[in-house]
Amino acid sequence: MQPPTLMNLKILLPFQVFADKTGVSRIVAETREGSFGLLPHRLDCVAALAPGILIYENEAEGEVYVAVDEGVLVKTGLGVVVSVRNAIGGTDLAQLHEAVKKEFLNLTQREQNVRSVMAIMESDLVRRLAEFHHD
Repeated sequence: MQPPTLMNLKILLPFQVFADKTGVSRIVAETREGSFGLLPHRLDCVAALAPGILIYENEAEGEVYVAVDEGVLVKTGLGVVVSVRNAIGGTDLAQLHEAVKKEFLNLTQREQNVRSVMAIMESDLVRRLAEFHHD
C-alpha cells in the first residue's frame, strides 16, 4: 500500500516565515467569494485571500486555526504558499474571529480604497498570467 500524499504549507509574512508545515492533509481558506478547501491532488491554483480563519490539518497537530489578513494563496504541486500581511495563531476559535474583526477588518476608508485597487490589480495579474500560460 502506498503512503498518502501530503502537502507542505508555508505561511509568509512581510518580514518572516510565520509557519512552515509538512504532512498537511487539507487546508481551508477564505476568499471574498467564500471558503474553499485544498486537498493534495487538487489542481494548481492561485487565490486572493480575504481576512479570516485559515485552517490546516496535519497528523502532528491535528486541526490548526490561524487568523490571517488579506493575502495570496498559491498551490503548485504539493506545495502551498500563503503570503499575508499579518497572522495570529491560537486554539480558541472565538478569540481568533475576534482578532480578525479587531485587527484586520477595522480599516480606514483610505486603506479600504488602497486594498480594493490592489485586489483589482492582483486579479488582473493572475488573469493575464493565465492567458499567457495558455498562449
